[in-house]
Amino acid sequence: MPQWSKKDERQYEHIKESELERGRSEDGAEEIAARTVNKQRRSEGRTPNKSTQGTGNPHTRLEKRTVAELRNLASERDIKGRSKMNKAELVDALRS
Repeated sequence: MPQWSKKDERQYEHIKESELERGRSEDGAEEIAARTVNKQRRSEGRTPNKSTQGTGNPHTRLEKRTVAELRNLASERDIKGRSKMNKAELVDALRS
């Protein structure tokens, strides 16, 4: 298990038991419980969403960074319309 608090562990066990009582398999109940606890932790800001965090390595060329990293960088520079831009447009906007 990830580094969960005691509360997270209790919540996990409670959800897992509920799912088992509903007839789910052991693996299915564990997956649902873990996903539920992790979702709660993300919504509380205790676990970052790794796919959309950060701006990438500052020594990496803009073309090598992901779209999410470029959007985060554009957000820091307050570039308007960044959510509708594709990767090439983001790179151009960040360079100007």
